[in-house]
Amino acid sequence: MALAYTEINSNKRHSVILMTISIAVIIGLGYIFSRATQDNTYTMVWIAIIISLFSTLISYYQGDKIALWSSGAKLIEKNDNPEIYRLVENLAITAGLPGPKIYIINDPAINAFATGRKPELASVAITTGAIQKLEKTELEGVLAHELSHIGNYDIRFETLVAVMVGAIVIMANIFLRSRFLFGDRRSRDNSGGQIAMIFMIAGIVLAIISPLIAELIKLAVSRRREYLADASGALLTRYPAGLANALQKIAEDNLATTTASTATAHLYFANPFKSGGVRNLFSTHPPINERIKKLNEMAG
Repeated sequence: MALAYTEINSNKRHSVILMTISIAVIIGLGYIFSRATQDNTYTMVWIAIIISLFSTLISYYQGDKIALWSSGAKLIEKNDNPEIYRLVENLAITAGLPGPKIYIINDPAINAFATGRKPELASVAITTGAIQKLEKTELEGVLAHELSHIGNYDIRFETLVAVMVGAIVIMANIFLRSRFLFGDRRSRDNSGGQIAMIFMIAGIVLAIISPLIAELIKLAVSRRREYLADASGALLTRYPAGLANALQKIAEDNLATTTASTATAHLYFANPFKSGGVRNLFSTHPPINERIKKLNEMAG
């Protein structure tokens, strides 16, 4: 399992790199936009960060409840499903995590998700399709993956990413609206007009493409966290094949998780929408065949 530790370190390193890139993009955009508008106080940057932080914090503190409610997940106790309860309980103990609340989603697709901003407030939801179609080792692999998301504080990490992505998008929108609504009056009235015009053109180009850049950063971070949870989950069960086999069954079923939405898709164990088409290019999950390949490499 030495490769599992290598994969974990690699994914953590790539996540930090992607976060650094997003910070650099925000600083770069702030500088370009401020030069274009001749704003030396960088007001736009601070407004964007404050707005995105405020909106993200709301989802951060209430997002788990919204996700569970929107998926139709039902809370269970030990007597309702002793086998699932014991699986989660044993994995949580092995991982050194508090036992999360367990929910069941009435859906024939094989899927699951974890939510909660910290381990003490975590919940795990699993579909009836996963319970019915997966063998015990496969189900254990899926649950270990979700518990790894909890142990890796992925919800907290994704929230930080969302703040940065939100800041980039808001900055771009503010800049484009101010440019097209009010023009560049100041740049025409002073000797630095030509320089300001250059920055304005550069700012407009960046404002148009920056939301796409931000979305790609978010997708890249999400995919790295999925690989990280796969590696951590395989390390937790000491049986990567269980997780790989579960993914193979999901690929063969190719059923959409009807209770999922674009707002909650990133939480799920696998892409909750049917595979294929342009939509998968913008999926928060890496391709299933790539995940299986990495897990098989870990198994040796």
